Amino acid sequence: MFKIVAAMLLWAACYPLITVGIKLAPHLSFATLRAVIAGLALVGLAYLLRRPLPRGAGVWAALCMMGIGATTLGFLGMFHAAEFVSPGIATVIANTQPLLAAGLAGIVLGERLQSVGKAGLFIGFLGIIVIAAPQLFSGGQDSYILGIAYIVLAALGVTVSNVMIKKIAGKTDPLMAMGLQLLIGSVPLAIIAGMTEDPFAIQWCFTFIFVLLALALFGSALVYVLWMSVLTVVPLNQANAFSFLVPIFGLTMGVLFYGEAIGWLKMTGIFLAIIGVVLVTRNGATRDSGEKPLSGSI
Repeated sequence: MFKIVAAMLLWAACYPLITVGIKLAPHLSFATLRAVIAGLALVGLAYLLRRPLPRGAGVWAALCMMGIGATTLGFLGMFHAAEFVSPGIATVIANTQPLLAAGLAGIVLGERLQSVGKAGLFIGFLGIIVIAAPQLFSGGQDSYILGIAYIVLAALGVTVSNVMIKKIAGKTDPLMAMGLQLLIGSVPLAIIAGMTEDPFAIQWCFTFIFVLLALALFGSALVYVLWMSVLTVVPLNQANAFSFLVPIFGLTMGVLFYGEAIGWLKMTGIFLAIIGVVLVTRNGATRDSGEKPLSGSI
């Protein structure tokens, strides 16, 4: 339980840090540096610990899909969205991902949600809509809608990656796998950044370096290893339900550091999101044979 909550907290902290960093560097150059530093840190650590390289064409194909999904599309969507959407709202919209993953997990992994679990996902997603609706329908929000489109792109990429992580969990070393997918995904980011931006426009100051290292080492390297270790023993649908906690953490950070207001409508959405998590994690998810329930130790 500690690992999964820690992962959600680290993910929630990413959007506020990205919002600071994109003021000091071109978006995709920033994203590429984050991916490369995180990937090198994990692969370097795996090498020092003498962890084996992944074996088998299927595992490498999954790593490529993870890299394109979570790193290329995920980072592209997140870093561009931060320009148009506030950090708290960004973490809210990003968590359409559990619903997308539930459908894909049923097709690829054979995981199924019981009726209570489906109701929990619906209620959790309804909570997200309630939180985001006031700004979405307030009028004159073209840039806001563009920001949401980028976030949805990121959510789609992360969805594909999560299914692939679950598919190869236990078949390869997590440090090596997560490091390699970050490096694989950084290649398209670097190409796009080189074609569309000036990488030399980065303002190398203490703030940027701090944000970059925090995102790379804690918001990418550490969180991905935690997440893969969780998915080794927990069904994807059940673990993903905890993603509805990210908006709660994100909105709290938005209030503390960005002056975002939480009115009664957002509080209602938070309450619905919590109910959704409880329904899915208590008795709403079926598990593959041999997997441990989420209530046990991870």
